[in-house]
Amino acid sequence: MNAYKIYVTIEDPNNVVLSNLPFQRGQRVEVIILAEDNNRSAISQKIRDLFDRTQSLTEVQEIAEEDIAAEIEAYRRGE
Repeated sequence: MNAYKIYVTIEDPNNVVLSNLPFQRGQRVEVIILAEDNNRSAISQKIRDLFDRTQSLTEVQEIAEEDIAAEIEAYRRGE
């Protein structure tokens, strides 16, 4: 099955118009409508911003790799 993707903005929620499609008259097609997940990209951006702010903290920059490894091991031991 060939796939064809097109993005449209919903003007009227009761009617979606698709035009200039690469199909023949009478050809049977399957239509699946997926809404963009803007919430996912917004959350991803917030997480990236949080990481940037966290990594810029002076306290974080002073932590050595050995301290991080020791903290992870202590957590795994249940301490």
